[in-house]
Amino acid sequence: MRGILLLVLGSLGMAAIQLPAQTPSPSSSPATSASPAASSPARQDAPVANSLLVNGLTAADLQAAFGLIKSNFAQPDVINETELNRATFQGLMARLGHGLMVVPDKASVPAPPTTPFYGEILEDHIGYVRPGSLQNASLQLLDKKLVEFSSKKIDGLIIDLRNSATDDYTMAAEFAKRFCGRGKTLFTLQKAGKTQKTFASDRDPTFQGLTLVLIDDETIGGAEAVASAIRSLNKVLTIGAATAGGAVEYADLPLPSGKILRVATAEIAGSDGHSLYPNGVKPDLPVELATADKRQIFQMSMDRGMGPFVHDPERPHFNEAALLAGTNPELESAEQRRTRSSDHFPRDAVLQRALDVITSLEVYQKR
Repeated sequence: MRGILLLVLGSLGMAAIQLPAQTPSPSSSPATSASPAASSPARQDAPVANSLLVNGLTAADLQAAFGLIKSNFAQPDVINETELNRATFQGLMARLGHGLMVVPDKASVPAPPTTPFYGEILEDHIGYVRPGSLQNASLQLLDKKLVEFSSKKIDGLIIDLRNSATDDYTMAAEFAKRFCGRGKTLFTLQKAGKTQKTFASDRDPTFQGLTLVLIDDETIGGAEAVASAIRSLNKVLTIGAATAGGAVEYADLPLPSGKILRVATAEIAGSDGHSLYPNGVKPDLPVELATADKRQIFQMSMDRGMGPFVHDPERPHFNEAALLAGTNPELESAEQRRTRSSDHFPRDAVLQRALDVITSLEVYQKR
């Protein structure tokens, strides 16, 4: 265990210890740091290369490195056992990601954000649902929306999990059941490689048509389990960015100071047996969208719908009336768009890609 902790500290390059000054690299100079080489691929890859070197150190290397640091560093007083342990712990937190955190007290344990359910029909034939927080109220709204979609004979469904989260995996399974076949294993809870609990579908799916799932790094916990289940069992495409990699079950353990150590004691594995922690669910079609833009879109869509964020508004055209009046509405519209930038909506490139995929598949199937 000590070797692992030392390895973590080594990977940080002692950065976690707050020192008054850093000794410059022998090869660095003002001219070098100001040169274009500072942004070269070699410089950008340096952290990766350094991590690989550290990971290659043996237990003997690590033990020797600490002895050498203690005896040779310019400020030996700051290299004490407490600071070494603190740096090691910080490095361990960085490596374990969502698997380890410290909170001030039990009441401060972070809860998944509460976000509302939203659904609509896009382009008159494509269902869109954004479950938000995976809780019972959202599940009921999802059921009602899917019934509505069924009555209107939609051609495809887009499930947007980009702002979904829950640590209740039983509830997550209920959401997944709406789209996965009866008797199928949705996901499992595992500890030390052994299955602790299996979540399976005990009902027929509500929707079985063409489905796409939108994900990103704010898809976390139970929402990752839902995305994984629908992707593997319903053979759908995932679009967006990799999920958070936080599909774990936690234990909150008290520390002597009263703070809480939150530790992942079990992890969720998909129906294929592969753990979703720490790498999450990878998108089949990667599409980038700034988090700030996505949040703005979701907030505004509650009043405006999602249409304005995937379709350009109809622009005025030059016509006979404009010709007689000596005006050009096309130029005027362009000028208004330049001078009234606050009226421009951010574009949801992820949802747009999903709509394009469904449209392309429909065209192909009709040939």
